[in-house]
Amino acid sequence: EVQLQASGGGLVQPGGSLRLSCAASGFAFGNYDMYWARQASGKGPEWIADINNDGRTYYADSVKGRFTASRDNAKNTMYLQMNSLNIDDTAVYYCARDGWDAWGQGTQVTVSS
Repeated sequence: EVQLQASGGGLVQPGGSLRLSCAASGFAFGNYDMYWARQASGKGPEWIADINNDGRTYYADSVKGRFTASRDNAKNTMYLQMNSLNIDDTAVYYCARDGWDAWGQGTQVTVSS
């Protein structure tokens, strides 16, 4: 069974940082490009980052320069380092597999003073 489990969310003040993790199981993680996406309350899902199986990364303009995606294929885990967080980053964050056919359950990130 394909499983993705995102974790690491929480409450952070504006300007703060968080590191999300996504643990994968049930498939050959190292062979897949992986995605991060988020969904703010009342809005549709927003793609925010790709990390290819070789580690190349791509980012949405809204997070470029502040967020960094990485992965450890030996641990079947990927990460999203989020710096300089602002209120607009408040959302449920998801990890997903290439093709968007498998999603994690999401982790809530709330940026508030």
